[in-house]
Amino acid sequence: MRQFNVASNLAWMLAERGLQIGAGIGIVAMLARGLGPEGFAHFQYAQAVVYVAASVALLCGAEVVIPRLVANPEPLAQHRLLIHAFGLRFAAGVFGYMLMCVFLVVTQQSIDFWLPALILGIAILLREPFGIVTAWMQAHTTTRPNTLFNVASLTVKVGGISILFALGIRNVPAYAVVFSVEAVTLAALLAAFYLARAPRERTAHDPQLTRDLLSSGALFWVSFMCMMASRRVDQLLLKPFVPLTDLGAYAASMQILDNFVMLATILSAGLAPVYVYAQPTLKQARQNVLRIAGGMAGIGVIGGVLIALSAHWVVQLLYGAAFARAVNLLQLAALASALLFADVALTLLPIHLRQPRLVAIKWGLALIATLIVDAVAIPRFGTYGAILGYATANLLSVLFGLAVWKRYRNDEPAAYRVNA
Repeated sequence: MRQFNVASNLAWMLAERGLQIGAGIGIVAMLARGLGPEGFAHFQYAQAVVYVAASVALLCGAEVVIPRLVANPEPLAQHRLLIHAFGLRFAAGVFGYMLMCVFLVVTQQSIDFWLPALILGIAILLREPFGIVTAWMQAHTTTRPNTLFNVASLTVKVGGISILFALGIRNVPAYAVVFSVEAVTLAALLAAFYLARAPRERTAHDPQLTRDLLSSGALFWVSFMCMMASRRVDQLLLKPFVPLTDLGAYAASMQILDNFVMLATILSAGLAPVYVYAQPTLKQARQNVLRIAGGMAGIGVIGGVLIALSAHWVVQLLYGAAFARAVNLLQLAALASALLFADVALTLLPIHLRQPRLVAIKWGLALIATLIVDAVAIPRFGTYGAILGYATANLLSVLFGLAVWKRYRNDEPAAYRVNA
């Protein structure tokens, strides 16, 4: 029965994520073919800048909000908490948007990069602040509306991109507007859903609650910022050293792998509740984490090899002959991406131990490794240097995960170790 429940949960998660992955692949393919290598490079670079800046808005995440909502189900208390968390996230989003503008000024980007970044950056002000409603729904185990809202906003984006592509429009800001419309649509749906159910009483600002939310989420915040920066900083470092066509080819290959690696997060989320978090002793949890890591590493290797072998066909099908340079890059990066499957599984142990400090350290090390290797290798080897940095960061993350697994090996109940 337990195996059936796990399989059922995985099937639902795969179906939902599969829709998002399929739509994402289709959107990227239309962007690449519609904009060409250089236009695609402009768009992807702007997205990378926004992606890194958006990490600042991850302040006071679901890990902080949901447990507090579950602990106090009183509607007015929950509304008060959500208002404070929204304020923190929105302030962080404004700060992230300003940091993005400062970066574009300091690096002296042209209008070709400025305009799409400013438009795409609207999502920084909307996604995380209004995403607080998603945390509220998760606390109430009411996730179906959120799924429907995501599908609705995704449909808007797919429809808009398809229209621009069919019309033969090659204007980068036009495609950026569609992405922002998706963020606006999702924010409006979430806001309308919550406001229709929220208490009407006004809530006064509580400085102590704000400080508590800040301190509780600080480690998660740092961890998320390091994670998101390590995943996109390579494209920011590449731009000054390679032609735009090479940057576009590298971004195209990494877009494929982003969708492939998403499978690892789906598998870990489906397996962890039963096989890790529900285990009564640390010994059993550790054993299962290692088994999951081994199995997921195998899946990563098989998937990486298959992608590498079919790279020419995949690139030709999705992006066309103009992106032929992406074939070799995809082959190498696909093999390195297999390490991420083991890393995602090994990260389950520090999460089970409620040790966000360890996750923050891991992503901090990965970011530092990426910066160091890229700074040395990119000026010499261009896009291949970026792949070397990607592989090095992945390997370091796995080694760190194994070190944590070896360190916490006493056969004690997990709750005892957490409280110790």
